[in-house]
Amino acid sequence: MSTVPRRAITCSLLALFLNLAFVVTFIPHITASVPLVIFLAVFYIYANIAPSKGKSAERRVRILNGGYELLLMSIICFSFEALAYAFILIKGLGIKTHILIINAAVCAVFLFILLLNGILRIFICSKQLGIMPKILLLLLWWMPIVNIALLKKFLDVSGAEYNFTVKKELRNADRKHDELCKTKYPILMVHGIFFRDWKNFNYWGRIPEELTGNGAVIYYGNQQSAASVEQCANELKTCILKIVEDTGCEKVNIIAHSKGGLDSRYAISCLGMGRHIASLTTINTPHYGCKYIGEILKKIPEKTILAIGNGYDSIFTRLGDDAPDFFGGLANLTDRECGRLNEIMKDDPNVLYQSAGSRMRKASGAPFPLNLGYSIIKSAGEGDNDGLVPTKSMEWGNFLGVLNPKDKQGISHGDVIDLWRKDMEGFDVCEFYVDLVHKLKMKGL
Repeated sequence: MSTVPRRAITCSLLALFLNLAFVVTFIPHITASVPLVIFLAVFYIYANIAPSKGKSAERRVRILNGGYELLLMSIICFSFEALAYAFILIKGLGIKTHILIINAAVCAVFLFILLLNGILRIFICSKQLGIMPKILLLLLWWMPIVNIALLKKFLDVSGAEYNFTVKKELRNADRKHDELCKTKYPILMVHGIFFRDWKNFNYWGRIPEELTGNGAVIYYGNQQSAASVEQCANELKTCILKIVEDTGCEKVNIIAHSKGGLDSRYAISCLGMGRHIASLTTINTPHYGCKYIGEILKKIPEKTILAIGNGYDSIFTRLGDDAPDFFGGLANLTDRECGRLNEIMKDDPNVLYQSAGSRMRKASGAPFPLNLGYSIIKSAGEGDNDGLVPTKSMEWGNFLGVLNPKDKQGISHGDVIDLWRKDMEGFDVCEFYVDLVHKLKMKGL
């Protein structure tokens, strides 16, 4: 953000412009005030066009920073005006009423333009603000206290987003030539259930871009969004063999999320892919299943499950799946089914197995359906969870631990793959994966 002295000078000049009706009354000759009026008017226009230089290389982020500055300066100038008018009215300085009214009107108009400019910049350019604060401000801008709280939200989020982005850009610039993630073998990222590897919406959020920016070579599993572990594993086998054939890399490092970890283990253990896998890192994978899923499936009538499954399969066929199987994918996630799979999916001694997990701290830590899932798992007695998978089910091989940041919401099943593209206090999800892949590189993988 701008330095305090620069902001103080800018606010002082804006305050002079907003109170020109007062200022010119203290200048003996009207012609003498013309240069000052022109200067302040030009400065006001300049402040609206270029409120801040910003340190980011990204134009969107620089505009966002300008919005932060304009909004902050508007609040500072408004506070100054309120105090100044209160002082004038209390002390009765003999200023003519019509001068006060004219000045107040001029001040209100130009202050509103300044404020609106700042809000629009943040409204359009912030990726972290979310839709709800924007809707609330549109609907409740006229409501005192509420609008102040919303403006504070705009300030806090835009300021944090700018600082987070600049810090990341500087860090990446410093290590650009280090190629921290340039592993011996390429990275195969395997998605979980109910999603696909769409081109226009990356399941892994900003993570792949961060990894490739640090030297990684990335491929995707492209298995069905929902199908049995065996079916998805066969699709992964085809994918792995194609990567090996096309690149001559011999092996790949798999990073798999959720059910994707089970699909990957099956491909390694039951389909002979161990010879082509250097490492498997599973993230929030239900290795020992989810007991609550089995309980829910027992309680829902078979006709209802069939109807839901048919609807899902129909939708995802249109979205790119060629053989989706809603019930087949879900059924494999029960504790009973995972127990059966674990009996046949024996670890390959030549593959490095490691795992990591995360947990939510409260139901409000994620949107539907993860907020509901969190409460269901808790009430079922399965303890800490990420909204879909109990943390005690996430451990396999070398367990890297449960992510536990400062953020009071915790890290949900979606947060851990950057699904929401949300910056979290005390945890940089992209940096977590950079560190993960860098350690694979250090192991010679």
